[in-house]
Amino acid sequence: MESLKKPTELRRGWTTGACAAAAAKSACAALLGGEFLDPSPITLPRGETPAFRIASRETGKDWAKACIIKDAGDDPDVTHGALICAKISHSAQGLRFIAGEGVGVVTKPGLPVAVGEAAINPVPRLMIDAAIADVLEGRTPNFDVEISVVNGEALAEKTWNPRLGIIGGLSILGTTGIVRPFSCSAWIASIHRGVDVARAMGRSHLIAATGATSEASARALYDLPEGDCLDMGDFVGGTLKYLRRHPVPRLTIAGGIGKLAKLAQGAMDLHSGRSQVDFAALAKRLGAPQVAKANTALEAYGMVGAPMAEMIAAEAKAVAQKTLRGAVEVEVIMVDRAGAVLAQTGF
Repeated sequence: MESLKKPTELRRGWTTGACAAAAAKSACAALLGGEFLDPSPITLPRGETPAFRIASRETGKDWAKACIIKDAGDDPDVTHGALICAKISHSAQGLRFIAGEGVGVVTKPGLPVAVGEAAINPVPRLMIDAAIADVLEGRTPNFDVEISVVNGEALAEKTWNPRLGIIGGLSILGTTGIVRPFSCSAWIASIHRGVDVARAMGRSHLIAATGATSEASARALYDLPEGDCLDMGDFVGGTLKYLRRHPVPRLTIAGGIGKLAKLAQGAMDLHSGRSQVDFAALAKRLGAPQVAKANTALEAYGMVGAPMAEMIAAEAKAVAQKTLRGAVEVEVIMVDRAGAVLAQTGF
């Protein structure tokens, strides 16, 4: 009898906001005449109390700086291994947050931080404030808090920040302080912020694409700027449900035949590990028995051709319309791997 092995549990990690808060606490302790806290313990919004090792420390006249290496656990996070730093200096104006090297500045409305401010989100700001308060023990927090990320500007090019109008580096993020592996929460949050920015800027037409090729094809059809495009990936459900509550006038969903075939079936998560094309059902709807033996949607398309593309696009549109509940006009564009349009439903 074979033994059933328990799957290895994925290791969780820490957000940039948690790292920044712990670094700020350590630096604040040093600035006030003590020593750098190492490890530096903080309390997260849900009560967890992790402690962070200090990777580097530095002091100067009226300032102290501590850095922490971000550990994202087993999550494929672009900032895993990045050096998150907090430089604390005296101020007479309360607690001020400053974007250091590698941290972006907000340039478009619609984000949770005002235009012109450092891209340090509200919850990380509260975490930093609370961490510093632990050291102050009731005294007034008159400090400039400069958060920086080594190589952050280059890392930010791999994120949504340029589209969202966050210029010069990364955002300091996190609502719980914890990164849960493969939760994809950061991606979905980026989709939501993309919608928020588009609405704040009065945009009337957005493209939500499953990948770069489909996005490029849809943009070419409408000559829309990159900022009007949502990098939806597999998260069609998260995109549509957010747009239902925060609508724009028109939405183009663009994707390949495999992803859209799953949406046509009603799938709200298009990842290959979480939804599959039902070829038997597809064959029945098409009246093409040979499709039941296909291994991929592209192979099935080779058997049937344009009628399959048009049917899937229409069905995918119907699913999207049902999810949106009339809040947004929607169309579906299907492309092949080279970006050629196979079907377009129109609005």
